[in-house]
Amino acid sequence: MISKFLSKLKLILFKSAVTPETPLKKEKKAAKSAKTKTKTKAANSKKNIETLTTLPGVGAKSAKALYEAGFKTTKAVIAADEKDLLAVSGVGINLVKKIKKLK
Repeated sequence: MISKFLSKLKLILFKSAVTPETPLKKEKKAAKSAKTKTKTKAANSKKNIETLTTLPGVGAKSAKALYEAGFKTTKAVIAADEKDLLAVSGVGINLVKKIKKLK
C-alpha cells in the first residue's frame, strides 16, 4: 500500500508521463513472449518437416530425423554430401540415391 502511494506521489511530483511497471508485470510480459516464441518455433519446425516430406522417398520419420540432424530445408538436403545424409539414422542408401537424382 505504501509503495503504491509513493509511486503515485512520484508521478505527481515529477510529472512523469511514463507509468512505472512493477516487477510482476515485467515477468508476466516475459512469460507471454516466451510462450509465443515456443509456439512459433514448434509451428515452424512442423512446417519444415512437412516440407521435407515432399522429397521423393522421404516419409514423416525420415523427415523428422533429417530436420533434427540439421537439414532444415529441401535445398539443404539436396545439397548435402552422401556421407552426411547416411550419417542420419533412418536414412539409407536407397533414399540417398533418390535424393541425389534431383540434382
